[in-house]
Amino acid sequence: MSETRYRVALIGAGHRAGRHVLAYQHLPEATVCACAEPVEERRDAFAARHQITGYADAAEMITREQPDLVHVVTPPSVRVDVLTLVAELGVPAATVEKPVAEGVDDWRALCALAARARTKIGVCHQFRWQADLARCRDAVLSGELGRVLYLEATAGMNVTNQGTHALHYGNSLHGDLPVSQVFGAAAGWEAEDLTHPGPESTLGRLTFADGTQMLWATGPTTPRVGDPTTTWQHVRVAAYCERGRVLWEEFGRWEIVGPGRDERGDYGGMDTWLERNLEAQAAFHRDMLTWIDHDDRPAGTHLERSLHEWQAVLALYASAVERRPVAMAEFDPPGDLMRRLATAVGRA
Repeated sequence: MSETRYRVALIGAGHRAGRHVLAYQHLPEATVCACAEPVEERRDAFAARHQITGYADAAEMITREQPDLVHVVTPPSVRVDVLTLVAELGVPAATVEKPVAEGVDDWRALCALAARARTKIGVCHQFRWQADLARCRDAVLSGELGRVLYLEATAGMNVTNQGTHALHYGNSLHGDLPVSQVFGAAAGWEAEDLTHPGPESTLGRLTFADGTQMLWATGPTTPRVGDPTTTWQHVRVAAYCERGRVLWEEFGRWEIVGPGRDERGDYGGMDTWLERNLEAQAAFHRDMLTWIDHDDRPAGTHLERSLHEWQAVLALYASAVERRPVAMAEFDPPGDLMRRLATAVGRA
């Protein structure tokens, strides 16, 4: 067994925090030492369950425990303040849940933080490391299927929930190229989703730096994978290439089709999905730990990339409001964008 080299702590003690802790069963080089959670009952139960130290105050936890990596597992509305605290206290690395932001102001604040902070921050799109998606990505990036002609990324939940996952996973099939233009529409408002507020449905055409386009759709009008009565069981990405295609569905099938190659499978059922989720989470954590010691090996979901993807979300909103394509290079999101979007979709 490898010697423990890294100390890990969490801010937040909900379900997602528990999944982070469980992933460390695959990482003997790290130990989870503490959590910070202001709600006493939740904090004490979580700390006892995972045999770690619980703190009411995140700053006290970081000062006393001196973690190498902190997982920020909080609602989106407080992530700017928490990440700022983590960076100011000199933590070497941190992860944060998606979406990285809620609107314009917090996106700007995180852009400023990214420019000045020494803390290495990664965003938790853990299925980037899922084995079947990685297999599909490798097939495309190897060049064996030829040039990518078109991309597809769809999700059953709204754009601020699974939509950012779909965008990231879809673009990973094409080498994580920057988005150059967004043209889209939005409808309704996800009134019941208070932790991930946003339009109920969105439809976007994204153009990337090399001219390749992606269909990016989210919400209840998208197709369904798995249980047709659910929305959360649908995340689907695909790349259509000159000599073949790849497809990956989080709760469905995957396939790689090309010259002399026809590979197919499925997600294996919920027990297998849970196991692979933990394995992917652990692989993400491992890449974050590696990044601590190697500046030239940033995690694939590093903050700058995710901030660019959130800018694409804001560009989609602006496109829906102004009914025109939005060029990313020229796009400076207006401060009142979220108010204008709410009016456009009939919420205000």
